[in-house]
Amino acid sequence: MNPIRASELVFEVTEEAEGGYSAECLMENIVSQGKTREELRANVKEATEAYFYDGPKPKYIRLHLVRDELLTRG
Repeated sequence: MNPIRASELVFEVTEEAEGGYSAECLMENIVSQGKTREELRANVKEATEAYFYDGPKPKYIRLHLVRDELLTRG
């Protein structure tokens, strides 16, 4: 793995309509979810640790919250 990529992982976080949050890593095949933002943070850390269990781990994990808004014209 490229050392620059390994230093930071970026996750796209979405708030689910049913409640809770989901996170998907944009660089690796890592996904996680949580009922609260605090639970999501802990679960993302745990999923990242498991994914990189036998190799170097990223120094930083960035959570990028995405919000969808629907605007009407008129």
